[in-house]
Amino acid sequence: MHIVFVLFDNVTQLDFTGPVQFLSRLPGAVVHVVSKDGGAVTTDCGFSILPSAGFADCPQADILCVPGGHGVRDAIADTAIVDFVRQQAKGADYITSVCTGAFILGAAGLLHNKKATCHWAYTQLLPLFGATHAPARVVRDGNLITAGGVTSGIDFALELIAAISGENVARTIQLALEYDPAPPFGGGSLASSSDDTVRNLRADVYDKAAAEMKIAIQQII
Repeated sequence: MHIVFVLFDNVTQLDFTGPVQFLSRLPGAVVHVVSKDGGAVTTDCGFSILPSAGFADCPQADILCVPGGHGVRDAIADTAIVDFVRQQAKGADYITSVCTGAFILGAAGLLHNKKATCHWAYTQLLPLFGATHAPARVVRDGNLITAGGVTSGIDFALELIAAISGENVARTIQLALEYDPAPPFGGGSLASSSDDTVRNLRADVYDKAAAEMKIAIQQII
């Protein structure tokens, strides 16, 4: 089973490294981490990731996964990336994204008339691609699976593993990787965070970021 992760500069590394850590343990999995030319891509954490191949050397994906990050703004305007995702999606059993990676799927025409999700700060932009936002951490519509922000990629990976190989396999991988979230405090979602925390985070980061993402999307649609 070929699992293809599509990377680009300024990717959010946990959008990628979370699900790949789990999906790489799917029985029969062969992971392909690709960038446009096979070269290293920058991350939002100050280090780079070296993919295993370029687009030209990538086999057909059974599972296609596109992570997000601030680099999505440039990626959706890169015809090589968008065309690669569109072509790979035609033969993939599962088309997936984490966080704002959903907008690359959207740029490839894969969200039209679909239910989807992404990071909470950007969900209002999904209708620009003809999608309907479904308020869940992981949303499945046919063979399209979209995950919310960053850490939700792990949840999506486990749900997909269960769908493919059964719940027992998913539970075994979950235990092997000791995925038993117990954060020291609540507040990891809009519903569990205070109004002040949400308001301040929007003002400090996401109002500007979402506005910039909207402009980038409007320039390609």
